[in-house]
Amino acid sequence: MDANRRQSGIQQLLAAEQEAQQIVNEARAAKSARLRQAKEEAEREIAEYRAQVEADFQRKVAESSGDSGANVKRLEEETAIKIEQLNQQAASISPEVIQMLLRHVTTVKN
Repeated sequence: MDANRRQSGIQQLLAAEQEAQQIVNEARAAKSARLRQAKEEAEREIAEYRAQVEADFQRKVAESSGDSGANVKRLEEETAIKIEQLNQQAASISPEVIQMLLRHVTTVKN
């Protein structure tokens, strides 16, 4: 009976070991599945965030490019006005400058 008991105990230990191995394998499989699912969710969230940031960027580019046309036109107008003002100032003092230059050129100092 002792041998039967030992044999029965060994069988129980082997069965318990197999059951434990099965539990560990199932836990590993579940962990792997959770990691895969978490990775897929993270990739989905990243794609959504990237799309949102890209849409914001495109909107800002569209807004600023529309404004840049108006800014260019305004700057061209301001530049034309300033050039005209400088031409008027140059025309108004041109006779005085010519007289001053002639005076200095024609005056001989000993």
